[in-house]
Amino acid sequence: MDERQAAAERICARLTAAGYRALFAGGCVRDVLLGVPPKDFDIATNARPEDVQALFEKTIPVGAAFGVVRVRVPEGEFEVATFRHDGPYLDGRRPSHVTFTDAKSDALRRDFTINALFYDPFSDEVIDYVGGQRDLEAGVIRTVGDPRQRFEEDYLRLLRAVRFAARLDYCIEENTMAAIQALAQNIERTSPERIADELLKMLTEGNAERAFQLLDETGMLNVVLPEVAGMKGVEQPAGFHPEGDVFTHTLLALRHLDHPTPALALGVLLHDVGKPVTQTFEDRIRFHCHAKVGAEMARDICKRLRLANCTTERVAWLVEQHMRVADIPDMRESRRKRFVREDGFSELLDLCRIDCLASHGDLSTIQWIEEYIRTLEPETVRPEPLLTGHDLIAMGYTPGPWFKEILDAVEDAQLEGEVRTPEEACTMVRQHWPCE
Repeated sequence: MDERQAAAERICARLTAAGYRALFAGGCVRDVLLGVPPKDFDIATNARPEDVQALFEKTIPVGAAFGVVRVRVPEGEFEVATFRHDGPYLDGRRPSHVTFTDAKSDALRRDFTINALFYDPFSDEVIDYVGGQRDLEAGVIRTVGDPRQRFEEDYLRLLRAVRFAARLDYCIEENTMAAIQALAQNIERTSPERIADELLKMLTEGNAERAFQLLDETGMLNVVLPEVAGMKGVEQPAGFHPEGDVFTHTLLALRHLDHPTPALALGVLLHDVGKPVTQTFEDRIRFHCHAKVGAEMARDICKRLRLANCTTERVAWLVEQHMRVADIPDMRESRRKRFVREDGFSELLDLCRIDCLASHGDLSTIQWIEEYIRTLEPETVRPEPLLTGHDLIAMGYTPGPWFKEILDAVEDAQLEGEVRTPEEACTMVRQHWPCE
């Protein structure tokens, strides 16, 4: 038993000792039954928020009106929620009010049967009011009760159904799938931040290929990422892409993601997003400047999803640079060293490896670059500057924009091994930029 589970059990024990019922609830129960270590332990109880706050020294009433209190203990924070029945959902996200009730009513208001299970840590009993254990065993994603009603309560559940089906490699029950397809357009009524969170989980939790196949099958892909849906049917030259069109290639690339960073995952998803709008038919199918065009499209997509600026810029950089990697073996040494030392280059190399695996399968260039990086001495990649602006002033040069040109040229020569000392650098500067 890990320390967080032990802490959660102590919270349940204190609630029980005070005369309340306390159960593990939702995803942690599902994960334990699947043999997966839970990321967190949520607790459901018939104690009201004020009762929970009275029992524990440190609490945060994050959603007390909805029966939710965070209990803070040395092992971290735990969500303790009062059993509740939800009132009408008027905004497609949250109930207008809640009524505190019992465990069964609480289970009946949850989204999917596999997420509506309870576990009593003291009797070692799984409490199942909705057939969740049956669906876990059968590998089925099914809503609790009427699918349309569950989704209309919170349209984010449309994406959650896809995410759970993909991550667990489950099928979506027939009526549940029909409701998703009928309501797919309504996902746009959910905030961009919540959509982005679900998409990033799909991309990073595993089985991203299946997630995006399901997004396409349900009709939601064209709503949340029309640029990716636009890849379908965009042919590619068979010599480079025997796998098929751009969408097929992108799905195959997603297959090779192994718990990536969000930026790498989005870079893989969007690396060819510029192809549909740059496709031409000349001597063969070509995609002129698709990396540059795609970088701007990727930046716009990330902004639309309201992702952090640092993630947005990294994704755009990965998309823009991914075609340059193939040229590294033929670059001048100075240019090559500048490139491989760029922040994010390891992610870029991972993207290009995945790109190759999802197309022609030739990794020889990737392997050449990996060997090149392995043999590089760190001090030759980021050497101490031989000259600074202060040195140029001391040599009699007047400060100005040309200082950058001079210092960059000196560093290039240093990276090429053409100058090795400050004296050699000074000589080079005087030869190419005579001081009047």
